[in-house]
Amino acid sequence: MRIALDAMGGDHAPRETIRGAQAGLKHLSDGDQLVLFGPEDVVRGQCSEIGLDDPRIEIVHCSEVIDMHDSPVEALRQKRDSTIARLAQQAGKGEVDAIISAGNTGAFVAACQLRLRPIKGVSRPGIAVVLPSFHGPVVVCDVGANVTPKSHHLHEYARMAALYSQYILHVEKPRVGLVSIGEEDAKGNTLVKEARQMIKGDPAVEFVGNMEGRDIFAGNADVYICDGFVGNVVLKLTEGLAEGLFRTIISEIKAENEDLAEAFAPIVDRIWKKHDFAEYGGAPLLGVNTIAIICHGRSDARAISNAIRVAEEYDHANLNQVIAQRLALHQDEKESA
Repeated sequence: MRIALDAMGGDHAPRETIRGAQAGLKHLSDGDQLVLFGPEDVVRGQCSEIGLDDPRIEIVHCSEVIDMHDSPVEALRQKRDSTIARLAQQAGKGEVDAIISAGNTGAFVAACQLRLRPIKGVSRPGIAVVLPSFHGPVVVCDVGANVTPKSHHLHEYARMAALYSQYILHVEKPRVGLVSIGEEDAKGNTLVKEARQMIKGDPAVEFVGNMEGRDIFAGNADVYICDGFVGNVVLKLTEGLAEGLFRTIISEIKAENEDLAEAFAPIVDRIWKKHDFAEYGGAPLLGVNTIAIICHGRSDARAISNAIRVAEEYDHANLNQVIAQRLALHQDEKESA
């Protein structure tokens, strides 16, 4: 397996990204390679600085980088030798098996849509993010790839995200909920109502009905489906709320008693680790025929290392093949009905 990593993607690139590559080598199987994309002198300089010298590392020179504030489509047109453009290009040619970036998400998704073939039966890819909850990790899809979807896109997300939960998170029979403004059938906009009928009528999906935002962390479902606009708001709100709560708790404990704060420190660290996005590495772009992992822009070395682990797990599960087979079976059932 050849895993391609955008060495220049993210707020802390290239140092943290390359440190993450170094840490991620432990996740590679025999014969695997990790390909770093970026300006060769910069990448080699960082590798030398941290002592990364491994035959499993390869460097592909790219002269340009898409900035976080660049317009995605414009940047792809103007920066054809950018790391993101080259990642997708090589993946489209089959020269790499997985691509990972913590760079401009819009550009990465656009590059994947332009260069990679969709899995047969998928009309639009969706980003599936893993969120921690008291009852275990849950999957939310989509969180930003498709902000104006049609109802059949949400149906596709339900099928793919359920399989991701089953094969990667090892949930035996994932329960799927549809994010809405109320649990009643009549609640929601036209998109939600139409998608509900499609998902509800699909015997391959364990549909448990409409879910409100508060249900996401209540253990009422394992997979939550929504459009990319709603999903992205949910994701960013969750991140901000978690960080704010932890800061408040730590501040209050310290204000009460410094010794108490010291005693609670290991417990707080354990809880934070369970709710830290870095533990989950990155979010797959479900529906494209290559493993494409999108990392948080603030990813540190641990997050990048875990993204490499996720790519390996995705590959070992043959998830894209599973998705293609299940969607083909669904199509056969529809045609024979």
